[in-house]
Amino acid sequence: MVLAAYMDNGYKLMVFLHILSFFVAFSPAFVWPFVARKVRQDGGDAVGTINRLAGGSSARIYGPALAVGGLLGFGIAGMSKLEGTDELVYSVSDPWLSAAAVVWFLLLGVYFGLMAPAEKKVSQGDQSAGKILNMAGGIVHLLAAIALFLMVFKPGA
Repeated sequence: MVLAAYMDNGYKLMVFLHILSFFVAFSPAFVWPFVARKVRQDGGDAVGTINRLAGGSSARIYGPALAVGGLLGFGIAGMSKLEGTDELVYSVSDPWLSAAAVVWFLLLGVYFGLMAPAEKKVSQGDQSAGKILNMAGGIVHLLAAIALFLMVFKPGA
């Protein structure tokens, strides 16, 4: 039984949820640096303030949104059959999609292996972990840009 075919409403819903989940996952990585700069300009402790406002969110909200977004991406590839054929429009064997999957796994590692533990350390008073959060945020920016490039331009397709 086919639940959805390429470009029908079920497929479009999956694409919508895929994009929305990545929007949720990546938004803080782009917003919090601006908040931190403003807090520092006002003479405050940026790491402490942000941790007080959003501490632990990488493990509770942003990381899971990232995981769901990637899983939805695999679902989109699996649902991309043209009606009346067995041919997939998108296949994980496509170079751009394989590369995007690798980037997604790297992002999961950054969120759950670097950011979540660093947030926990900052909440316990370890201010040096703020440097890890800053570094991880930069890595997220780079990997998100690479993923966006792969999704838009689909090199090798």
